[in-house]
Amino acid sequence: MRSFVILACSAALLLSACGTSSKKEEDEKITAERPVETIYNEAADAMDAGKFRSAAQLFSEVDRQHPYSQWATQAQLMGAFSLYKGGSYDEAAIALEQFIRLHPGHKDIDYAYYLKGLCFYDQITDVTRDQDMTKQALENFDTLLRLFPESKYARDTKLKRDLTLDHLAGKHMDVGRYYLTRNFYTAAIKRFMVVVKDYQTTTHAPEALHRLVEAYMHLGLLSEATRVAAVLGYNYPGSPWYEDSYKILSPEQREKLLDERSFTDKTIDALLKPE
Repeated sequence: MRSFVILACSAALLLSACGTSSKKEEDEKITAERPVETIYNEAADAMDAGKFRSAAQLFSEVDRQHPYSQWATQAQLMGAFSLYKGGSYDEAAIALEQFIRLHPGHKDIDYAYYLKGLCFYDQITDVTRDQDMTKQALENFDTLLRLFPESKYARDTKLKRDLTLDHLAGKHMDVGRYYLTRNFYTAAIKRFMVVVKDYQTTTHAPEALHRLVEAYMHLGLLSEATRVAAVLGYNYPGSPWYEDSYKILSPEQREKLLDERSFTDKTIDALLKPE
């Protein structure tokens, strides 16, 4: 039995040594001095084979060994792309930030901004978690749209930007509902107000208005509840959230609600202002 354990340990050590040796040989091959075209082509081949970490290392070698070649700048961008494809989002974002700083006039600078946004966008988690990645994705998408509104990446960026806004609104809704179910009405109102004022174009706006009606009703602020219901009915007349709000109003409030909705020039911002 003791001999078997010794043999097993020896085999494990041998495999470990072989693995270390193989890794060392691979690293030495990557860092070996070669013509720039050779390294770049090897990096491209590694990309095609799905070996993204090796591709990133090889693109880095292009820049390290031949920093003044015409291949070097493109290798920096491709290296960042390789890191992104391999799921090394933080490393990719850092590499892209450096590329943007060093090459602000590069022909593919808009793509660098777009890819940097994707590094954060692909890390967005559900609304119950911290939304720092969502905020950073939005910031980078906004920068791209501001600097390069005609970029070929603008259309997809706008779509993803809308999704990040919806996600951020969803976070406020999640917290607001939590407060509402625990009778912390003032705290809930603050969250729903953020959605209504800052995320009007998202899918969460109708529910946020309805939740405001609920919260105001619980607090006995009937005039405010009626006014917000009017906002909901004016902007989303066919919404089931408006139907729910209408049901919880008293007959007197419903009659007043119809008067409120008759003012067709009232927008969300105008109707939410205190009387």
